[in-house]
Amino acid sequence: QVQLVESGGGLVQPGGSLRLSCVASGRIVFIYDMAWYRQAPGKERELVAAIKSDGRMTYVDSVKGRFTISRDSAKNTVYLQMNNLKLEDTAVYYCHMMVAGPGSTENDYWGQGTQVTVSP
Repeated sequence: QVQLVESGGGLVQPGGSLRLSCVASGRIVFIYDMAWYRQAPGKERELVAAIKSDGRMTYVDSVKGRFTISRDSAKNTVYLQMNNLKLEDTAVYYCHMMVAGPGSTENDYWGQGTQVTVSP
């Protein structure tokens, strides 16, 4: 089994910055894709940013130029640097990883979520 633990959420004013972290632990052979999703009240969960094992990154249009996803594969960790935060970035942020385990197993895992609130 694999566990994902997120940290770094909080309350910030518009224009401020936060850095989210997500560390995976457990029976891990390799981590393919790492990603951050978010879900605002009354809305569906959406993909914010993703990074593949080869470093290719994708972003939802609303965060391009403001958010940066990165990974430290040696530490099984993914980060999301969020700058120039806006009110509409308020949401619970979830990390997601596609993990290869022992015996050629592959599963995807979710973190528990971390609240990001942008408010004056």
